[in-house]
Amino acid sequence: MSTTYQPGGMDISVPRLEVRDVTVRFAGLTALDAVGFTVEPGSLHAVIGPNGAGKSTCFNVLSGVYRASAGSVRFGDAELTALAPHRIAALGVARTFQNIALSPHLSVRDNLMLGRHRLTRAGFLAAGLRLPSARREAAAHGERVAEIAAFVGIAGRLATPVGLLPYGVQKRVELARALCMEPRLLLLDEPVAGMNGGERRDMAELVVAVRESLGISILLVEHDMGMVMRLADTVTVLDFGRRIAGGPPGEVQRDPEVVRAYLGAAAEDGTRENAS
Repeated sequence: MSTTYQPGGMDISVPRLEVRDVTVRFAGLTALDAVGFTVEPGSLHAVIGPNGAGKSTCFNVLSGVYRASAGSVRFGDAELTALAPHRIAALGVARTFQNIALSPHLSVRDNLMLGRHRLTRAGFLAAGLRLPSARREAAAHGERVAEIAAFVGIAGRLATPVGLLPYGVQKRVELARALCMEPRLLLLDEPVAGMNGGERRDMAELVVAVRESLGISILLVEHDMGMVMRLADTVTVLDFGRRIAGGPPGEVQRDPEVVRAYLGAAAEDGTRENAS
């Protein structure tokens, strides 16, 4: 895996992400209750909490999949809460998914090229007629895809249909596709879920390399507490849709509310297992 990675000629000025009093309700159920936190430019911020705490709902609001019932999400000067997902992506916000969201029958290269879509300037007619400007742009995107694939460690898989790849490699492809969008803010939804120990370590190293090489902001949702405590600058803890703690990892780890939330979740899981 390459140790350096440079932006592809894009403006990578990284603004602050400010989440203020965001509330999400579904048919009377409050999934997020006045949640707020700030992701400083270039930082790695983790959102953690037991199952059902509201982490994925939070990500879906930030990426435009869900509309907040109240509150504000600002990325620099842009207010995100009223924008469609493609408009948020155009501002430089990219995400991966807890459950892999790739096209299994397409090659790795074609999946990564989908990530370049927002950066494509040639119109449909120019591309269809294979005009010189469209060919030059396609070639430039192809070179960038190859560069990012090499950085992520999947250069030898570009021609392979994604559905034929091992799970851990597919997770790398999904990260590579997000990077192909040249993001300023990267939302990683459980990037090491389902991986073995070696794969988890490699992915953690890759996340660090992305941050160090690009200087972009990363917002991470992850159940691997070891990874969170090693990588995060700041941690926000959710429980039952509420923010119960936030701060540096060591401080959060000692917070009585956090200990209570996780011990309570573990005890509840144990009760369910005993009942079964």
